[in-house]
Amino acid sequence: MISRDKAPTAQETFMQMAQAAGLRGRLLVTIGILILIRLGIHVPIPGINREAFGAALQNSNQILSFLDIFSGGGLSAVGVFALGILPYINASIIIQLLTAAIPFLENLQKNEGEAGRRKISQYTRYVSLGWGIIQSIFLAAFLLRPYAYNYGPIFVAQTAIALVAGSMFVMWASELITERGIGNGASLLIFVNIVATLPKALGDTLDFVQTGNREAVGRVIVLLLLFIATIVGIVFVQEGMRRIPIISARRQVGRRVLAEQRSFLPLRLNQGGVMPIIFATAILSLPGLIAQVTKNADVANFVSTYLSPVGSGSWVYALVSLVAIVFFSYFYSSLILNPVDVAQNLKKMGSSIPGIRPGKATTEYIERVTNRLTFLGAIFLGLIAIVPTAVESALSVPTFKGIGATSLLILVGVAIETARQIQTYVISQRYEGMVK
Repeated sequence: MISRDKAPTAQETFMQMAQAAGLRGRLLVTIGILILIRLGIHVPIPGINREAFGAALQNSNQILSFLDIFSGGGLSAVGVFALGILPYINASIIIQLLTAAIPFLENLQKNEGEAGRRKISQYTRYVSLGWGIIQSIFLAAFLLRPYAYNYGPIFVAQTAIALVAGSMFVMWASELITERGIGNGASLLIFVNIVATLPKALGDTLDFVQTGNREAVGRVIVLLLLFIATIVGIVFVQEGMRRIPIISARRQVGRRVLAEQRSFLPLRLNQGGVMPIIFATAILSLPGLIAQVTKNADVANFVSTYLSPVGSGSWVYALVSLVAIVFFSYFYSSLILNPVDVAQNLKKMGSSIPGIRPGKATTEYIERVTNRLTFLGAIFLGLIAIVPTAVESALSVPTFKGIGATSLLILVGVAIETARQIQTYVISQRYEGMVK
């Protein structure tokens, strides 16, 4: 009874993970599926010079390196799970955008309850299948063409079918983790894929230190300290929120008059999470991908000069990246939080913000606060995306290529959410023990 309102300690959490059958089963399901996915990444697709393609991918543009990290090295290894969870993530983003634009989907999400959410999930799977077909054909027909032993329509068809089948299996496995395991399946798969690339980066860093001088050791230490400071800042911003006080009107139940109830409306500082960085990175990397596919010298020269994170034009890249992150932060925040809906819901519940009239005034107040929070969160995301990469280039430490602040933001965010869900299961087990 004394500890029922306290957060579970680490000792209690590990005891419940080992003893509680329900939590232990969920953990085993999650770990087993993650191990299966990691093994499937290294099942190669035949007919491709994997070593040559992997070497070319290391010197490729930023978007391919970014996708290779998200697939846990599956893209460079040209494995069956090379696409991984990426088609499903892209499909989820597309459905989110369409939900805000199409009234039919918006009605399914808001008014149809669980049945509507199941339909939206089914639509997401269909879009994921179509997007996976497009990506697999593009990968087989363009990127893998110079590295295929016997290139032709049969090679493109066989490779595309293998990639799509692997992507659909990964999507099914991620949904299985979400339903019967711990945490969000898609987020955990990305988390594990990023973690899988860390040992190689650390090994390359140790080799860089051993082959260098004392100055190289100092540069690596400065970079590691910057990564630690970045992780601390990410935790503070991810957990930061603005609590707007809310007062509920008095209610009469029978002969009893219930007093005013005070609560708060939590508005997160970073509403969009890592999605604005992902959108901005994808947009900025498209010119490089076009230059690689078309082999156009003028486009390649322009990209290497002005849209590269390193070199003389890196400040242009940093400025455009910051503007894109701010734009997508506001765009994604508008999809997540609608001030008009929040004001209407408060009015229906008989609640109000102290000093703010219900209706239009409440909408304007929430919109003003949201815009300020979004601006601060967008500036933070911009600094997170730019500063570590700029410092890494200035220090000339190339071993962490691709393991940037975006990856750190994903790792920290997924770790926090998964830990919260585990604590929720531990608290539920505690209350079941009290009932027994």
